[in-house]
Amino acid sequence: MGSVPFFGIDGDGLSRNQAASATSRNARLDTFLVGNEVLVLDGGLGTHLADRGNDVTDSLWSARILRDNPAEVRAAHADFFAAGADVATACSYQVTFDGLKQAGGRAEETEYLLRTSVRIAWEGAEDVGGAPRWIAASIGPYGAGPGQGTEYDGAYGLTVPELAHWHRRRIEVLAETEADFLLAETVPSIREVEALAGELSAAEMPSILSITVADGRLRDGTPICEAAAIAADAPGIRALGVNCCSTADALAALRAIAEVCDLPLAVYPNSGESWDHIGRCWTGAEGELSLMDAVPEFVAAGARFIGGCCRVTPADIAAIAARLEARAAQQ
Repeated sequence: MGSVPFFGIDGDGLSRNQAASATSRNARLDTFLVGNEVLVLDGGLGTHLADRGNDVTDSLWSARILRDNPAEVRAAHADFFAAGADVATACSYQVTFDGLKQAGGRAEETEYLLRTSVRIAWEGAEDVGGAPRWIAASIGPYGAGPGQGTEYDGAYGLTVPELAHWHRRRIEVLAETEADFLLAETVPSIREVEALAGELSAAEMPSILSITVADGRLRDGTPICEAAAIAADAPGIRALGVNCCSTADALAALRAIAEVCDLPLAVYPNSGESWDHIGRCWTGAEGELSLMDAVPEFVAAGARFIGGCCRVTPADIAAIAARLEARAAQQ
């Protein structure tokens, strides 16, 4: 598959009718959620692209690879599927209208890349074949776009209406794609939780909202239970997740959420290192509770989606899948 010209749009970025109507997408996810099966999420797409030799150090991060070398994104998705992932998270996390505008793009080109991210993920699934796959359309927080790394503290200085407006068009575009569900992830602040709850509920596609936490709170200091209450009242949100944090923080957050709401849970922590958005590098070592050791505890806490975020490799996903398969065989 060749590179897609960034400034030359040809088509709408869709290759086939993989998922049908909004009704069928809702039915697929809702049918899954009434059971007790656990789906394996993928790992850190951006860091896996870096491991494959791609440069993800500039402000566009993985969006630049999607723009300049979509075959690499397709191959990275295939790597995670081959490792045992059931779900691929499309490479749309950092595809934002203002971010690409700063790189010389136009709004219609941003829309094209958003749609392309989902198509590429489906093609990665086709390359591997096997069991039915799922595609999540990623919606990164404001901090991953013009917020310049503030997804780790939520210090945006924006109101709920301003954040809702910023997210709206990207959600609308992704809701028109062939993804199975929207995944608003790494959400650090209660204002952004509130903004996304409204926008996701207005979209014609089911969604999962995933917050990022530290020391029992959202990154802006809000108690986790407040985010859970908002998500539980949002009709478009089918599950609530925790990502881009330590394994220990993720497990504690799952337990805290389960105490206050009945939403199904998703969890995909980091490998144990932390991202320094100023120095643009990873620091620290893995904590005492490893991601692999936590898998049974995640399941016990109610997780229906388990995977990894930054620095979690296909090999790690294979280990998670093996743990879950062994658990299922014992039941």
